Amino acid sequence: MKKPLIGISSSMGLGIWSMTQDFQPQDQHRLGDKYVQAIIRAGGIPVILPACEDASVMEAMVDGLDGILLSGGGDVDPNVYGQRATGHLGTVSPRRDVAEIALAKYLIEKTDKPMLGICRGVQVMNVAMGGSLHIDLPDAGKLCHSLTMYPRHMTTHEVEVTEGTILAQAMQGAHRVNSFHHQAVDRLADCFTVTAKSVPDGVIEAIESLGDRFLVGVQWHPEELTANEEAANLFRAFVEAAKK
Repeated sequence: MKKPLIGISSSMGLGIWSMTQDFQPQDQHRLGDKYVQAIIRAGGIPVILPACEDASVMEAMVDGLDGILLSGGGDVDPNVYGQRATGHLGTVSPRRDVAEIALAKYLIEKTDKPMLGICRGVQVMNVAMGGSLHIDLPDAGKLCHSLTMYPRHMTTHEVEVTEGTILAQAMQGAHRVNSFHHQAVDRLADCFTVTAKSVPDGVIEAIESLGDRFLVGVQWHPEELTANEEAANLFRAFVEAAKK
C-alpha cells in the first residue's frame, strides 16, 4: 500500500547572525526533526508546509496530502479569539496564526482529511472553530504546566483520558505525558469534545471531533516520547487514518 503524505506545519523565526557571514539574518521556516521522524516511524511520508497567508495557496498545498499535523510553537495571539493580551503572553507570529487558523478551518469544514494537533496545534484547532484559550495557566489559577526543567523525552504528570474515544483507543497503559505549555484550551469549540484532562488541576489536555473522523489534538509532545509505545501508537493511528 502506498504510504500516505503527511503535511506538517512549520514555525517562523529569524536566522542567527554570525560575524563570519557578510549578510543579515533572514526569516526562516522551522520545524523540529522529531515531528518528521515520528511520521516516518509511523509509516507516513512527511511534507513540511510553510506558513502561507494566501489561503488559496495553502489550500492547493494540502489538497494533494492525505493528513495534516499541526506542530507546536509559540502562543496564538489572543486578539484572534477576542481577548486582550497580558504580560505573560509569549511572542506571537501573526503570519503563522493567519496561515494555520485558516488551514485548520478549511480542513475541518471542507475536507475529510485526518488531523493531529500537538501543543500549539490543539490550540489552533480550537481557536479556528470558535473556541478560546487560557492566556496563561497560572494566571487562571491552574498549576504550572511549562515544566521546561525536565528533559523533553521525560513524562512529568498524569492525564485522565476519556474511555471510548479515538485517543483512548490509540493510547493504552499508564497515561503520563510531558508538559511544556503555559496556555491551554479554555472555551471549547462546539465541534469538539474533551478527551483528556490533567491530574489534578483539570486542564484540558486533549480534544477530538464529535464524530468518528480522526481530528485529534493533544497538549503534550508525543513526538518527543521516542521510547514511549503509547505515543508511537498515537502517530500510527493518525497515519492509518490518513491511509483511508
